[in-house]
Amino acid sequence: MTRLNGPVGIIVNPASGKDIRRLVARASVFDNQEKKAIVRRAITGAIAAGAREFRYVADTHGITRSALEEVSSEVVAESVASARSASALDTIDGAAALKRANCAVVITLGGDGTNRAFVRGWRDAPMIAISTGTNNVFPTLIEATVAGAAAGLVSRGAIALDAVARQAKLIHVEIEGEADDVALIDAVVTSERFVGARALLDSHHWQHALVTRAEPSAVGVSAVAGLLKPICDSRDEALCIDFGPGARKLNAPIAPGLYQSVNVTDYRTVELGENVQFAGPGVLALDGERERGLKPGQIATLRVLRDGPWVIDVEKALNLAAQCRLFDAEELE
Repeated sequence: MTRLNGPVGIIVNPASGKDIRRLVARASVFDNQEKKAIVRRAITGAIAAGAREFRYVADTHGITRSALEEVSSEVVAESVASARSASALDTIDGAAALKRANCAVVITLGGDGTNRAFVRGWRDAPMIAISTGTNNVFPTLIEATVAGAAAGLVSRGAIALDAVARQAKLIHVEIEGEADDVALIDAVVTSERFVGARALLDSHHWQHALVTRAEPSAVGVSAVAGLLKPICDSRDEALCIDFGPGARKLNAPIAPGLYQSVNVTDYRTVELGENVQFAGPGVLALDGERERGLKPGQIATLRVLRDGPWVIDVEKALNLAAQCRLFDAEELE
């Protein structure tokens, strides 16, 4: 059993929950005051579970710093270095810095894109992802108080990581002549010529997709895939989809509050480690955001492996804590 001992890491994306999908769809807004309240509750839960050391990425709005100042003066809290670029690079660098700080577990606040950036900096991090984004297949809508308690238990070794966590699937992306990339949930090739506002908001441009999770109860490409063939995170397979007029027409939620007709030509399951190739021209969107352009004939090779972050199951952790009486007063002294 793997028992960890180290600080609780915290990283918040101030920009999550605020993009263009608030204008063209009906996504919720997570302002920075709400994020601070979520962080404050998570810290309170971690302290109640025995955590006393915290490391955090100093964001541009001081969200975590001010939350720590309000909660307790009895903990040791230090910031770690990041790029301070007001871009995804802050999350990538911050994740690497939290790894160097020997954090035993990290709490992230953001959506699929935020967590993808985090994984680019620390691929196999032990983590609890709290949803404050738009398309939230990877992070979960969970009460931060109990999420923090689970993080606190793991951080002080009261619960073994591998007893309450599973390593997530990850899409590895290799593009001819360019830097490699990753995605946690989906990779989509679209016929659009430009990155633009990044979000995938017009399914008529979609050409191909590879998804690690196909969930009809989600939104976005994962929901489309889930209406074809549900695949949960625990299953060692993925789904490849070809879009265009053909076998199926689905009415699917491609963003919060936004349904569109999606035409599907074909789909098939993909085994872990199996290569899938997509060719340009087009734009490759990773976890819901258009980011990488593909030139005509340029090949992107994708494969899914189970080598991503260790995602802690909060409910399982707290059930185990109850069975072991870890919240009895004498156990926390």
